[in-house]
Amino acid sequence: MATKFIASQSVEISVPQQSIPIQHYLRQPQRLVNALAESSCVQPLTNEVFRLKMRPLAFMSLTIQPTVDMKVWAVPDGTVHLHSVGCEIIGIEYINHRFDLKLHGHLSPYDIHSNTYLQGNANLEVLVELPLPFSLTPKPILETTGNSLLKSVLLTIKQRLLRQLIVDYCHWVKLQTQVTTSTFESQEFSIWNIE
Repeated sequence: MATKFIASQSVEISVPQQSIPIQHYLRQPQRLVNALAESSCVQPLTNEVFRLKMRPLAFMSLTIQPTVDMKVWAVPDGTVHLHSVGCEIIGIEYINHRFDLKLHGHLSPYDIHSNTYLQGNANLEVLVELPLPFSLTPKPILETTGNSLLKSVLLTIKQRLLRQLIVDYCHWVKLQTQVTTSTFESQEFSIWNIE
């Protein structure tokens, strides 16, 4: 019999004022995914779909390592959506064939009194059929353990997002500004040469 585990996590981030609004940054899924996970754990499959290799997770005496395919896209108002489109458990074939993971999330920019914030939410759901002897464990114990594990996964992602997103956004703005400035300077130089 399958057991369901669920967890959700919300986040709010204050965005420092920059010369380029954060909505432009959020339209680049690759950058956002790299803020969520270490680049060595991310494999781009398409422009919008990325394979994330998660760290091994300990559940009771089992150790599982999920790999999740995530679709990440932005809509015109700057809101970024995340949606799992595939999953595989590395190492334990029995669980891999009886495991389903669903992750849905979003991150939206909004303004209050000339200050920009990002507000987001993520919902994670796992449906798994556990082998013996785990399936004999009382359901409340299984659910409590599984829900705590999922909550810790989302909390780790949230903490990384809080650490990385704004740092990467400010770095990206700096790079864009340098590119624009050097392009302008080279055009100005060529105008002087023509004269």
